[in-house]
Amino acid sequence: MNAFGFVDKTSRNEPPIRVRALLSFLSTEEGGRQTPAFSRYRPNHNFGEASGREFYIGQITFAEIESILPGESKEVDIEFINGPGLMDALQSGRSWRIQEGPKLVATATLIEILERP
Repeated sequence: MNAFGFVDKTSRNEPPIRVRALLSFLSTEEGGRQTPAFSRYRPNHNFGEASGREFYIGQITFAEIESILPGESKEVDIEFINGPGLMDALQSGRSWRIQEGPKLVATATLIEILERP
């Protein structure tokens, strides 16, 4: 098993940023999750290259649904712990990688910023 080194980009003294995004899970056949994801899901958010190891921390919540299955897409709310460069990365229509460690499991596309510092 190889070690996976990474850095969480946070500024703990900053208020959180809340956004609405379209979350699109890869199917299991595409290499995504094998099980559903449930509300309060906390994956790595990678706004950089696929090989990037700097992530933002964001908790994903699902409104009016219990879970999202592999291969499904749903609108979700994400609450990010603010970090250096996050507001610059959050541009309308911007997509980013949702990862579990080094594994790509989904993408998210920003719909709107709900709450900013």
